[in-house]
Amino acid sequence: MKVILLEDVKSVGKKGQVVEVSDAYARNVLFKKKLGLEATGKNMNDLKLQKANQEKVAAENLAAAKELAEKLEKSTITLKVKVGEGGKLFGSISSKEIAEAAKEQLGLEIDKKKVVLTSPIKSIGSMDVAVKLHTKVTANLKVHVESL
Repeated sequence: MKVILLEDVKSVGKKGQVVEVSDAYARNVLFKKKLGLEATGKNMNDLKLQKANQEKVAAENLAAAKELAEKLEKSTITLKVKVGEGGKLFGSISSKEIAEAAKEQLGLEIDKKKVVLTSPIKSIGSMDVAVKLHTKVTANLKVHVESL
């Protein structure tokens, strides 16, 4: 029997895949646990429509990420912090502080988890910080650290 999987099933297939399984396994496991649907004409059309919709949404998300990346590439944020001797900061600047500064200064919502810091910022000056907006899109944001 051909079955459309609604979720990933170990050793059978991934979500959205059409697989051939025995009738008993389909009825007693996949259908009862709502892990799959019978691959009828209507269900196959629904699957095609869902995949087309998912591709459209993914393309829109990618376009939005590229647009945001262009804005970030052109932007600079300034952080003012307390500094000790030799230009060393008291503590360090975290990704959370960078995300909050971007929201205040640029009006752009950036998730702190998307800000990629290779090492904590512990000195004054300018540096580029990577912001991973999408699996295929990464932007560099200029961060300028000044003393109070």
